Amino acid sequence: MPIEKEKLIDMYRTMVRIRTFEERVSKEFAVGSIPGFVHLYIGEEATATGACANLRPDDYITSTHRGHGHLIAKGGKTDRMMAELYGKRTGYNKGKGGSMHIADIEIGILGANGIVGAGIPIAGGAALSAKMRGTGQVVICFLGDGATNTTRFHEGVNLASIWKLPVVYIIENNMYGESTPISYACNIPNLADRAAAYGIPGKTVDGNDVLAVYEAAGEAVARARKGEGPTLVECKTYRWRGHFEGDMQTYKTKEEVEEWVKKDPIPRFRKQLIEKGVLTEKDVDKIDQEINEEIEKAVKFAEESPLPAPEETLEDVYA
Repeated sequence: MPIEKEKLIDMYRTMVRIRTFEERVSKEFAVGSIPGFVHLYIGEEATATGACANLRPDDYITSTHRGHGHLIAKGGKTDRMMAELYGKRTGYNKGKGGSMHIADIEIGILGANGIVGAGIPIAGGAALSAKMRGTGQVVICFLGDGATNTTRFHEGVNLASIWKLPVVYIIENNMYGESTPISYACNIPNLADRAAAYGIPGKTVDGNDVLAVYEAAGEAVARARKGEGPTLVECKTYRWRGHFEGDMQTYKTKEEVEEWVKKDPIPRFRKQLIEKGVLTEKDVDKIDQEINEEIEKAVKFAEESPLPAPEETLEDVYA
C-alpha cells in the first residue's frame, strides 16, 4: 500500500531533526555545557522514525539509555529535551532526569532508561493496562542487542506472548553492547529468530531503511491492535559514535565504521524522495535549514532557562 506524501516528508523531517539534535548535543557536551553522560543515536535515525511513524498520539513507547531519537520520533519537543539535558527547570523532568531518564507521560513517552532491558517489563505493564482498559493502544518497546541476553527479555517477552499483550519489541541491533560484539555474545545470526521460542512472529529488517522499518513495524502494530499479541522486529543498524561520548571505540575497525557510514539512512532516504518526486533538492535544503534553526532555538532556550532550586529536590517524585 503506497505511503501518503505527507507521511514520507514527515519521516524525512524526523530523521533530520534527530541527527541535527544529536550532532548539536555532541558539540555542547564536548564544551561542558551538558552534565553527566550522553549516548548518541547518530546513524540509527531510520529505526526510531520508521517504528514511531505507525503510532497514534495516545500509544506508548519505552526507551533506552540511547533514547533521544525515540523521544523525538514520538513527538518530543527539542527545546524541552535540550533543557532537560542541560539540567534546567524547563526540561521535561525539570532538569532531574537528564539524558537517560527523559519522560513525558502526556505524549506516551514512558521514559528513557539507564538500565539495560528495564523498559521491557514497563512496556508489558503499559500493554496490560491498555488491554484491560480496551483502548486499542499499542506499546513500542525499544531495546538494544545486548538486552536480548537478559532475564528481563526472556520473562518480559514470554509473559507478553502468553497474555497476547499489544506490544511491539523493536531490537535496535547496532552490533555492539558497549564494546562487546553481538556476534560474540549470541550464537544466532538474526536476533528475531528468538521469537520462535515464544510462539510469536519475528522479522529482521535493514534498520537503516526507514521504509523497511515502517512496513515491518506497521504490520506488528496492526497485529497488536487486533489483539493478536506481540511481535519481535530486529532492525540491523549501527551507531557511528562511541557507546557514550568520550568512548574511543578501540573495539571497532576503521574499515567497519567507514562501511556503515556509507549506509547513512538520511541521504539514502533523501535520494529516494527526490527520485520519486516527493521532494525537490530545494525542498530538502529548506527542511534542513528549518531544523537547524529549530535546534539553534532549543539550545538558546536551554541556556537561558533557570536551574531548579535545591528545595525542589523532592518535588514531583512518585514515592
